[in-house]
Amino acid sequence: MSHKVLVVEDEKKLAALLKDYLAQSGFLVDVVDDGDRVMAALDCFKPDIILLDIMLPNKDGVSLCKEIRQSPVHQYLPIIMTTAKIDEIDRLLGLELGADDYVCKPYSPREVVARTKALMRRQHYSEASISTGLLLDDDKMNAQLKGKKIELTAIEYTLLSLMARAPGRIYSRSQLMDEIYSDYRVVSERTIDSHIKKLRHKIAKVDNTVEIIHSVYGVGYKMEYLDVN
Repeated sequence: MSHKVLVVEDEKKLAALLKDYLAQSGFLVDVVDDGDRVMAALDCFKPDIILLDIMLPNKDGVSLCKEIRQSPVHQYLPIIMTTAKIDEIDRLLGLELGADDYVCKPYSPREVVARTKALMRRQHYSEASISTGLLLDDDKMNAQLKGKKIELTAIEYTLLSLMARAPGRIYSRSQLMDEIYSDYRVVSERTIDSHIKKLRHKIAKVDNTVEIIHSVYGVGYKMEYLDVN
């Protein structure tokens, strides 16, 4: 399922450019150009992340960031703030209010897309976390299952985190290799099988009553929670 991005930007050409780049990367995108319309857009569009400009008509981005963080419904929404102000005080103020990241104008749309993807990857909670008791902290590469830590290597954690972000999605071995080896080194598909085998073993050591990672014959692997009791 595609992640949804709300772009809050009153510069129409820039907003259209960001929308095109994000859409090309697989995001579903909605655009708002007025600060007064943002909260209603959050309720209607229900985005997974918001790109929030500071300088907006009627209500500025700093006020909106604060309002979002005080909202019981939207308080955990990932926020990337965009601004033409490079003053360090403004940047720190935004972060203190709860922004997750900053991009200063002028910026490359590719950079914004990269930061959006990175922030989505860093989210500690996923659909899998809620349904399986699997808790992931990407910053610390820490994985817990039902409150018990799973001791993983960096590659094993990356595999687990990748599949946890899209429960039910089937990943081919080549897709998994591209994700975990950013330098695109040449490795055998058997290497992925070996990593998956070790990952399953370590999960079973923590809790052998559930199955999380499943083989899809002739294709690859997927994450799906099954209680084997």
